[in-house]
Amino acid sequence: MNRLRVLKLGWEFPPLINGGLGVACLGLARALAKHVDLTVLIPKSSRDEASEDFNLLGVNHLTVKDLESVEASYRYEGFAQVRQVPVSLDPYECGECGGSGEVISTGHVVEPGGEAAFSETTQRQLESFRTGELYGSDLGSKVVEFSKIAAKMAMLETFDVIHAHDWMTFLAGVEVKKATGKPLVVHVHALQYDRAGADARGWIYEIEKYGMEQADCVVPVSHYTGFIISSYYGIEIAKIRPVHNGAHPVEVFTMKKKFPEKLVLFLGRLTSQKGPEFFLETASRVIAKNPNVRFVVAGTGDKLRPLIESGAFRGLGGHFHFTGFLDKDKVNDLLSMTDVYCMPSVSEPFGLSALEAAQFGIPAVISKQSGVAEVLKGALKADFWDVELMAKHINDLLSDDELRERVVEQAKHDIAASTWDAAGAKIFEIYREVAS
Repeated sequence: MNRLRVLKLGWEFPPLINGGLGVACLGLARALAKHVDLTVLIPKSSRDEASEDFNLLGVNHLTVKDLESVEASYRYEGFAQVRQVPVSLDPYECGECGGSGEVISTGHVVEPGGEAAFSETTQRQLESFRTGELYGSDLGSKVVEFSKIAAKMAMLETFDVIHAHDWMTFLAGVEVKKATGKPLVVHVHALQYDRAGADARGWIYEIEKYGMEQADCVVPVSHYTGFIISSYYGIEIAKIRPVHNGAHPVEVFTMKKKFPEKLVLFLGRLTSQKGPEFFLETASRVIAKNPNVRFVVAGTGDKLRPLIESGAFRGLGGHFHFTGFLDKDKVNDLLSMTDVYCMPSVSEPFGLSALEAAQFGIPAVISKQSGVAEVLKGALKADFWDVELMAKHINDLLSDDELRERVVEQAKHDIAASTWDAAGAKIFEIYREVAS
């Protein structure tokens, strides 16, 4: 049997990343390349990330002339009847328009039957992908233009399956499906529900729903997210196939802390979704019973300043360190000296950082509202709002060596099966099903 050929659509890819999405796409790409002939199309790529295992294409390296060489014609289907998009869309923040409420014209009418011509808008977007950020005030128009470019580029490639990652590429995935008739798999790493709650609606929500409705198979990163997709987006359960993320193997090492106290770590974007306020509340209760503990908050986001101010007001400043954004090497340095990892996310589709902590032998306290809770069976769990139980779990892990050892040993078994190769093998079987 000939190897399946897959066109994967992503939005970010190392080293040009903003969060865990790019890391997951790289891990899956390497694993899938063992099973299929893989082409990865993204808006912006670095030539430093060229791979012998798969073909990486960045729109930033294309010219309009490249795309005009496509002989086949295609009628752009478009997304519903949307003619305008929010100015300040941010996939990592709550809110429909980033708080601005402003809208701008995309520079063309986005409606079914439109011609996928290369307008001045598209030429500007090609230049934007070369020089600008992947996210920002014009994210909405970038998403629309990427879908048009992807549909054209699909004519240059030969493939059997389309695989689109997260809402930024769902529209592109649908366009490529309509252009080629090939089956579409959409991969859900996070949802507007996670960022804005059960009442989440708006342009991002509608694209997510539209993409999942049009897909032949929906792959959420956890059963937790699969339930949300079924319950809040109305997607039929039969085509939802959860596949847990894996973790890149790391060389584990230990570094000595520069202070004698125990270290409890929060690692992630400082947004409402990640629950940093609950981490602060939990810390205050831990300190009340055990003052010989320091808390490190690694990450940045809109909650950073309020968190610092709240901690100082409550007299917790002497127990807290705020590192800002850290690269991978610095994160590993921090993990090497951490005693307990805490992830109090309000809604976490997976929670890859908890797996990374487990690789370093760090016991975890995580919210029940997370996908990784399905994988780390021995981790201590609590509802994100139950700061009393979170604090008890942390104090227990800091004081009870036997409990700590049990949690760490169970995690070793759990992460042994949580690899990108395992995830890739499951997704390969999904490819075979939708392509048959």
